[in-house]
Amino acid sequence: MFVLNSLDDTVSVIDPLTWTETQRIPTGKEPHHLYLTPDEKSVIVANALGDSLTFIDPRTAQVQRTVRDIMDPYQLRFSPDMKWFVTAANRLNHIDIYRWDGSNMTLSKRIASSKTPSHLWIDSKSTTVYATMQDSDELVAVDLATQTLKWRVKVGTMPADVFGTPDDKSVLIGLTGGDGVEVYDVTGKEARFVKKIKTGLGAHAFRAAGDLRHVYVSNRVANTISKIDYQTFEMVKTFPAASGPDCMDISPDGKTIMVASRWAKKLSVIDTVTGATVRQINVGKSPHGVWTLNHAKRQ
Repeated sequence: MFVLNSLDDTVSVIDPLTWTETQRIPTGKEPHHLYLTPDEKSVIVANALGDSLTFIDPRTAQVQRTVRDIMDPYQLRFSPDMKWFVTAANRLNHIDIYRWDGSNMTLSKRIASSKTPSHLWIDSKSTTVYATMQDSDELVAVDLATQTLKWRVKVGTMPADVFGTPDDKSVLIGLTGGDGVEVYDVTGKEARFVKKIKTGLGAHAFRAAGDLRHVYVSNRVANTISKIDYQTFEMVKTFPAASGPDCMDISPDGKTIMVASRWAKKLSVIDTVTGATVRQINVGKSPHGVWTLNHAKRQ
């Protein structure tokens, strides 16, 4: 299990059997998010201020290589067809699309965006990238075939993570500057607002429960995690999560959430049945991205 320590420039490696930190891996400056390569041979850590990517073996936790000159990779995502690697440049206001050949990436297009691109989602058909604009309160869509902006719409305050439903008909946006999640229909020429789901102050990061029906969202200011039914777009459960819950991962059986407690330098482990925090593990400063090898399905 990996936890990114954004202000320590390290990755904490956690043994999920003993729930102890076994090592701390140096990375580039200010790592925020991480993503598994399509062949599942590497976890890529995006070092935003280091303009680099650190490749780590997901099974041995050994650093494999560092790729430099990747400008401001705050958030990252692969397209499901494994052809494209996309990054959001949070401080430089652009979205970069790289062609992926199975082991290396080549910049194909740099697209100027609105202010402070934050999080990314790519639809299941690998046709559209959805990106939130944190400081201009927008959602934009990029057509991957032409690598051009399709549309942009205004959304709620300080949008962060974005999650797409398996049928590609709807996207959910966490409003870090608000108190919930906005739902948009993306089947038309541009996104259409459907409803707002009130979850808690600082709605931020999503992680699917793995049952093709529910997704969790961390409410970073309210110090809670909410469970949303994305077929009915209703909140069905909320439980406490200490000290600025941020990114998270879910165990394969769906019974355990591992979430970064951003303000406490801890990884919190929560029982999804009882809602109780069962343990906390000390990690580095400002823990952000969380990833585990054995996890629930991403939908």
